[in-house]
Amino acid sequence: MDTLILDLLDPEKARPPPMAMKDYSDEFKADAVALYESTPGATYKSIAADLGINRATLREWVLRDRERRGNSVGPSAGRTAARPARTAPDADPDERIRQLEARVAELEASERKLATERDILRKAAKYFAGETNW
Repeated sequence: MDTLILDLLDPEKARPPPMAMKDYSDEFKADAVALYESTPGATYKSIAADLGINRATLREWVLRDRERRGNSVGPSAGRTAARPARTAPDADPDERIRQLEARVAELEASERKLATERDILRKAAKYFAGETNW
């Protein structure tokens, strides 16, 4: 018997319909990749959850982007290191400068992440405002 007929005869054994494939714009994909790349310590899971997409989808986009750019480095490419430990004020001045430069780099990465998130939210708001038919 055809599975469709079986589904009609026994609804408890019916399979759920396959999930529809979502078609994301190239701009959304690029924004998602930029957000992932500019977020220190981010995981595919956390960024994908924030954007409401599948983790594997985001991973695929990131890998394709890296391949396109010729950058096949591991998942932590473009990431800044964890926050440096604070030292006493009387520490070596060169070490203090290195720590401050690392902190500036961390803050700049955070600023890029926030700007990317803001831009994504603005685009989403504009998109959804255009969809409403009040």
